[in-house]
Amino acid sequence: MSSSPAPFDELDRKIVTALMANARSSFAEIGTAVGLSSTAVKRRVDRLRETGVITGFTATVRPSALGWRTEAYVEVYCEGAAPPRRLAEVVRNHPEIAAAMTVTGGADALLHLRARDVEHFEEVLERIRAEPFIRKTISVMVLSHLIPESPEAGASQPAPQDPG
Repeated sequence: MSSSPAPFDELDRKIVTALMANARSSFAEIGTAVGLSSTAVKRRVDRLRETGVITGFTATVRPSALGWRTEAYVEVYCEGAAPPRRLAEVVRNHPEIAAAMTVTGGADALLHLRARDVEHFEEVLERIRAEPFIRKTISVMVLSHLIPESPEAGASQPAPQDPG
């Protein structure tokens, strides 16, 4: 007997929207906003977590408070066709990479990189460029965030300690 996933309806959408705005909202607060009891909201949130719609709850932190003072996006160009699996292995080895994705266009991948300072950024960039299948990189430094409340403007982990 195959079970199909429960439908994602308008109430689920409202609950997810409320949690995205403030993941610390209580089930009672969300229930009041969407017209459900706190128990019904909890059941729906549990189902949304079990089905992978909600993948977790995080805190968005000002990067500079965690030691990240420099930020850039780095286009990565590979020799031949580097498989995404291999690129994923490389980026996991660099805690400074906040996000990474394969992309269309000229570049093979785009990295969102955070560093303590420009010197640290340069050191990370050199480590990335040392990978044998990486042909070149093009970096764009972030000057400011035009949407400061966006997830991209926050940090998810502290900067590594300066080894020097």
